[in-house]
Amino acid sequence: MPTRIRKIRKQRGSRTHGYGQIGQHRHSGKQGGHGNAGLHKHKWSWLTINDPDHFGRDPFRPPSYYQNKVSKWANVGDLGSFAEDGSNKGGPVSIDLEAKGVEKLLGSGDVTRAFMVKVSSYTERAKEKLEKAGGKILTE
Repeated sequence: MPTRIRKIRKQRGSRTHGYGQIGQHRHSGKQGGHGNAGLHKHKWSWLTINDPDHFGRDPFRPPSYYQNKVSKWANVGDLGSFAEDGSNKGGPVSIDLEAKGVEKLLGSGDVTRAFMVKVSSYTERAKEKLEKAGGKILTE
């Protein structure tokens, strides 16, 4: 925009610059700024009393968005990576998922060999796949 058509040039000599007769668009200094200015600075004590939830989470996002959860589940397709190499002696491979920090066994993936898995919770699909491969789930 050229300087010659800006509002500041057009309003030269008008005294109020289009904001009315008596003192409009002035006096923001007495309120510490316009709008939300200073809520992290000089209006902090007002904020903690009158609007304590002003800063924080977005109510349109689910709570899981704000939680830094470490995945505590594993799929049956990943069981081969949990098994030690020397643990298969003709029978099913024993895996203690609770000791490895896994809380739940999910049913995604393919089971390639028989596993005896110790885990606190599991899905029905995971149980079906393990039993079809000759393994079982131990819950204690």
